[in-house]
Amino acid sequence: MTASQGAPDAPAFSVGRAKLILFLTIFVAMLGLSVLFPIFGPLSRQLGLSESQTGWFSTAYSLMQFVFSPIWGARSERIGRKPVLVMGLIGFSLSFGLFAIVADLGLRGVITGTLLFVLLVGARFLGGILSSATLPTAQAMMADLTDRGNRAAAMGLIGAAFGLGVIFGPGLGGLLANFGLTVPVYFSAGLGLVTAVLARLTLRETRVPNTAAPASGNRWALAQGPVVVFLVISALFTLASVGMEQTISFYVQDNLKLTVAQTPQVVGGMLALFGLISAAVQGGAIRPLSKKLSPTMLIPAGLVVMGAGMFALSAAGAFWTMAGSLALIGIGSAILGPSLSAALSLSVNENQQGQIAGLNSSALALGRMTGPLIGTGLYQSVSHHAPYILSGGVLVVLLGVVLVVRPQVRMPAPG
Repeated sequence: MTASQGAPDAPAFSVGRAKLILFLTIFVAMLGLSVLFPIFGPLSRQLGLSESQTGWFSTAYSLMQFVFSPIWGARSERIGRKPVLVMGLIGFSLSFGLFAIVADLGLRGVITGTLLFVLLVGARFLGGILSSATLPTAQAMMADLTDRGNRAAAMGLIGAAFGLGVIFGPGLGGLLANFGLTVPVYFSAGLGLVTAVLARLTLRETRVPNTAAPASGNRWALAQGPVVVFLVISALFTLASVGMEQTISFYVQDNLKLTVAQTPQVVGGMLALFGLISAAVQGGAIRPLSKKLSPTMLIPAGLVVMGAGMFALSAAGAFWTMAGSLALIGIGSAILGPSLSAALSLSVNENQQGQIAGLNSSALALGRMTGPLIGTGLYQSVSHHAPYILSGGVLVVLLGVVLVVRPQVRMPAPG
């Protein structure tokens, strides 16, 4: 076995090529998702929806991810990683296509009011159910291909793929929005199909189906001791991050007095900077840092930097102060994400990688589910600065918990 129990034997070149293909698959999938970041705010306002209603788009999506991510993670242990990953990408594409069609009908006045809102949220429910297979399966595949000593660096590679998608996605979304606010959504749907075909034709299976797979009912038994702390940090740091992502287009438009047409380009540029710095940290700095420092030492560092960025953003009122704050947030999240994934991956046996990745995806989905509602609700009802003050406060509390509890990676016996 090259890296993981249950993974087919393969030469080093084949493993390296599989990692590269997996990297490209996640990059393209994230690109398709991030093109929507700059347009959600202006699109919602054009459709006559409030900030709080906009938050439900992400909450519906993430609620289904919370429920189904562990199911897909365990299923990838039984039937193999590749078919689950491809199915998730196809589901991503179908749901985005449906969302774009409904939004187009809303912009034309064919569907309005409550029916429009319900159909848009329904499309997001469908997307959450199906596309929740993608991230946990990708993380499990990377774990299959990597030995334990290089696990943090491998998770950083997945993080870098996400970060690079965020670099190019928002700028591309802003550019495509010049041709219509739903054009980026159609683009994402098409890109999802292309990615599914790419994965189907080029990725090799990394796990022999039904090899030493634990019973699906045991998946929640993994959530014990330090693993619980890591999962809680994953959920709450994601809540803080998504609360920012869901309100940033409103924040930029309102503070800089931009038009609906200007907002996607400006927000896209800021988020491109955010993604560039995040990818640079995940793709470059995490690898040497992970060789010298354990994940449990990197986690508090990420919390400090990300928290500082949130508080800075709450006080920012100009383009460059907002962009600089987002850069800090990007550095912090780039340290936190891979470190948490590595800590969780190292805390279980090799034949439990799909299950722990599914649990982590559920924790992330829980944050994505609650963050949008809290962030948009605070933005609409309290103040434009409140979401970022709350996010910074959550990260400070998490830092205090880590310093007091001092969770350590639970290294299980092989097998």
